[in-house]
Order: sequence, then C-alpha cells, then structure tokens
Amino acid sequence: MKIKLCGMRDAENIKAVAALNPDYLGFIFYDKSPRFVGSLQAEALADIPSTVNKVAVFVNESLENITKLVDKYNFDFIQLHGDESPDFCKALRNEAIVIKAFGVNSGFDFKQLDKYKNKVDLFLFDTKTESHGGSGQTFDWIILDKYDLEIPFFVSGGLGPDNIEEALKIDHPKFYGVDLNSKFEISPALKDIDQLEKAFSIIKQSTY
Repeated sequence: MKIKLCGMRDAENIKAVAALNPDYLGFIFYDKSPRFVGSLQAEALADIPSTVNKVAVFVNESLENITKLVDKYNFDFIQLHGDESPDFCKALRNEAIVIKAFGVNSGFDFKQLDKYKNKVDLFLFDTKTESHGGSGQTFDWIILDKYDLEIPFFVSGGLGPDNIEEALKIDHPKFYGVDLNSKFEISPALKDIDQLEKAFSIIKQSTY
C-alpha cells in the first residue's frame, strides 16, 4: 500500500515528512487552495530522498505552465484535479507520470473513465466538492466496487487518524495507495508528524 502526503509547503515540515519516507509528496499549484505552495523555493525540494516521488498538483492549468513548473521543481508525477481531457493528460505523459483525480459521490459514473485508458497512469478518487479536494470529507468507499479498469488508484478525501484502519479494509485489486492531507494537519499545509508516524505504522503493519 503506497502512502501519499499532499499539500506540502513549509520547508522544515517538508524535510520532517520526507524523513518518514512516504512514497509520494504532493505540492499544490492551485491558488484557491489553502495549501497553495505560494512562493515555495525549488531548494526546499532538493533534499527530498530519491525514494520519495514528488507530485505537482494542478487544477485546469495550462499545458505551458505545467511544463514550466515540472521542469523548475523536477517533479516525477503530475496530478490533474480539474476538468482535464484525456488528450490533455496524454500530452503530459511526455513530462512525467500522470495521475488523474476525480471527485466521487454516490452518483459517480465510472464509465466516464474509459476514455482515459492508455492516457493516464493512475487515478485518484477524492470526495466530490466544489473546492477540488482538501475538504476533509469522505465518500462511501463501497462505490469503488463499480470500478473495473486495470489502472491502479489512490483513495483520498477525509482520511485521518480515526478512519485510516477502516480505509485499509477497502477490498479492491487496484487499490494502490492512500492520500493523506487535511486530517493530518496542525494548520493548512503544516503536517502533524506525530500523527503521521502513527498512521505510517498502521499502514505498514496492515499491508506490508
């Protein structure tokens, strides 16, 4: 089970979280998010171990700006959290590995994902909100039983100390990883290291 932390910004906090050796660290380039990276310096990412994949998160950003930022910060993955088309996603696979995020609710139609086959590398299923993630709300994980593609997926949305063990019981062959964010924060973009240490221990004991 892969562990992804999203919404990083503070240089010292990035260093402390990276020391826990997550599989992925996400940085949000969406200025309406309370976890927007702002004026984050590229040097803040320089000491992240090579074992930790760096993920740039975008919402309806231009191809030009995405390419520029991926090059500047040397990102390994691109996560698209808006209305990006399959062809837009495919074009970015030349730059980095592509994760396409979708907001999920009880009426979500997984058939709409068929057109993304061979155009993205991973999916991320988050709780559907107007704010494109970071809501701290969960969705009913039972709906994941309707997903039948071969592309692996992350589960996001409201995962925290009180429900991480339950989330790990999701029984799906393509369940690839958990995406931890707002429920493990002291304040927006500042992660709680003590809570993360406990969560990492639970996840690794359950899945390794």
